[in-house]
Amino acid sequence: MQAVSVTGLSRHYGTTRAVDDVSFEVASGEIFGIVGPDGAGKTTLMRLLAGIVTPTSGGAMVAGCDVVADPEAVKQRIGYLSQVFSLYRDLTIGENIDFVADLYSEDLVRAGEAKARMLAMTGLAPFVDRQAGRLSGGMKQKLGLMCALIHRPTVLLLDEPTTGVDPLSRRDFWRILADLPSQGVTIVLSSPYMDEASRCHRLALMDHGRVLAVGSAAELAARVSGQMVEVVTPDPRGALRVLEGLPGLLSATPFGDALHVRLDGDDAVARVSAVLAGAGVVFSEARPAEASLEDAFIDLVGRGETA
Repeated sequence: MQAVSVTGLSRHYGTTRAVDDVSFEVASGEIFGIVGPDGAGKTTLMRLLAGIVTPTSGGAMVAGCDVVADPEAVKQRIGYLSQVFSLYRDLTIGENIDFVADLYSEDLVRAGEAKARMLAMTGLAPFVDRQAGRLSGGMKQKLGLMCALIHRPTVLLLDEPTTGVDPLSRRDFWRILADLPSQGVTIVLSSPYMDEASRCHRLALMDHGRVLAVGSAAELAARVSGQMVEVVTPDPRGALRVLEGLPGLLSATPFGDALHVRLDGDDAVARVSAVLAGAGVVFSEARPAEASLEDAFIDLVGRGETA
């Protein structure tokens, strides 16, 4: 069963195609990631799915409702957490949750039980009486998540929920998300972080309003062309300058404390090693490597490939 079905969805602002003929499906119980750089169109796509923005063309079914024909019904069935903290800063954690539950006309007893359960799950119970404006970034996002879930949505839309959040809070946030599919919640989230993408069941790689490819992280990485070489060097900038002239070079990008170099043809490791050594670039190792999701994204963008 599909929780989200998107068909030819587009949103144009004048000559700018913020979302350009996007299609994909999300199965019930999936964690589906929309991954891409700033300006890729992720936020516009999330707002289209939430029924906040009207499409220029195409359509989508979200939680059984048509975002074009009945956007208000969509809003009743989903939870939505935007990039910007939009709850009341002068209300406490508990008061914000109660307010949102009342907006959705939730049963007081059931809402109270859900509130207590989520406060314990997020670790915010000791801070229930703290004003939202005095919370850290990670705590604000947890509060936003609780408010998005209080009315028992079947689909949860999260727009870059961990941007600007410290690493420990990001870890806690993902621990919470990982438990939601077993509770009947389908998650669609956008993120600029490729490391978060590996936590999703499937992904859509997006750039300049288009979806380049859809699949699991392993499936997308397997599509990378050429041979991958990982170079460990104390001088990555010098290595990059030398490698720019290497015949058959497809890409060369920093990857942690190393470089990922992608080449056409055979004997990639030997060719990279010879060029670096010949130019006097110090490197401790050049070895075959598996392509990463970042490599897949760079490859797809370079080829202009779409799903």
